[in-house]
Amino acid sequence: MRDALSFVMGLQWADVPEPVKARVKMALLDVIGVGAGGAGFRSAQIAAGFAADHLGGNAPLLFDDRHASAAGAAFAAAMSIDALDAHDGFNPAKGHIGAVLFASLWPCMKGMRGADFLTALVAGYEFGARASMAQHGTVPDYHTSGSWGAVTGAAILSRLWSLDHNTARHAIGIAEYHGPRSQMMRGVDYPTMLKDGTAWGAMTAVSSALLAQAGFTGAPAITVEQAPDYWADLGQRWFTLEQYFKPYPVCRWAQAPIEGVLALRRLHGLASTDVTHIHVATFHESIRLATNNPKATDEAQYSTSFPCAVAMVRGDVGPADIGDDALSDPEIVRLSNALTMSEDAEANAVFPLTRLAKVTLTLTDGRELSSDWMQPRWDHDAPPTKDEIDAKFHAYADGPLGVDRATAIREAVENLAGTSTDALAALLSQPIKRRTSGSSSE
Repeated sequence: MRDALSFVMGLQWADVPEPVKARVKMALLDVIGVGAGGAGFRSAQIAAGFAADHLGGNAPLLFDDRHASAAGAAFAAAMSIDALDAHDGFNPAKGHIGAVLFASLWPCMKGMRGADFLTALVAGYEFGARASMAQHGTVPDYHTSGSWGAVTGAAILSRLWSLDHNTARHAIGIAEYHGPRSQMMRGVDYPTMLKDGTAWGAMTAVSSALLAQAGFTGAPAITVEQAPDYWADLGQRWFTLEQYFKPYPVCRWAQAPIEGVLALRRLHGLASTDVTHIHVATFHESIRLATNNPKATDEAQYSTSFPCAVAMVRGDVGPADIGDDALSDPEIVRLSNALTMSEDAEANAVFPLTRLAKVTLTLTDGRELSSDWMQPRWDHDAPPTKDEIDAKFHAYADGPLGVDRATAIREAVENLAGTSTDALAALLSQPIKRRTSGSSSE
């Protein structure tokens, strides 16, 4: 087995294959765009205020003109990203690497060579993929991304802060011990602002690396040092290329049903008023997204029925469609309550590597129209193009940031390997222009 920390510490930009270099820049742009779109949502605003008021320090907050400690800035950044469930993910983890990873690195982003920052991100995706699989493969509970994400963030901060190997061992051991092993399905059954545990994961990552740097001990991280099978292919198989992206800002488990609704809508030229009932056959976890009448955006993002209804009514699902201010459309509410779900053995058998759903629409004239088995778009085996990620970024970022600033961020990311991080960090530390459309600070 190649030692995981040696890989993290030793990886160089020149070692990274060209497709991985291109993909990590897409991932960085995507997570920044989601963070910009989520910064105006209430959970993100609460988290930023909490960090500024109670976790004081000199680190800039993401899309905010206030400051906090490094741990506080990471906490707030992760919540801005997780406030809008549109960031990248990894099927075997049933979770998300990028949100915790970027948020953990955000407080120390300024003053680096761009290539070094991008290399750290690649190392983080490679470490995080294996950390997630090792944890899920060795513990009985399904925990949020913040749990193994904390270990990942601590490992990559150890690289950036040039901690020696032994100190880094303690950093990831502390992070594994104190990471938020929160139960993901509880968050699915009772959706709130807790989301995927990313904020506490990022804060734990930074705190763990700082504690280890000061001499605090915590080694070993058992999932890293005592689960060798998960780490054997470091530097050979590049999991950075196996992340999915999200076309819609809701849980990935709801996205195959959305595709089924949209496919039938397009194929038959339907309007929402043509539909009396929607049925979704899918896997167990998707059925647990059972909130029909969300009262807040966090509930809408962890629903299968509501975004499917949005898709039928509006032909797409964007941030404004699931914001707090957008949940009372009577036609969307009607269809959300007219959707039923059933668990299917075929869909269960291939989860989590594949997420399947089949949609049947009952029309006002009594006909039933059924889709094929659908999968979410932009999975790792059919990824989006660079142009599609650029377009998504602008769809999320132009409103809160303004077109000029969003364009400058996109260009800074594209050129980051040949510059420093200073210009990009400066663009990201300015406050948002206005509240995100559809969000609420009430």
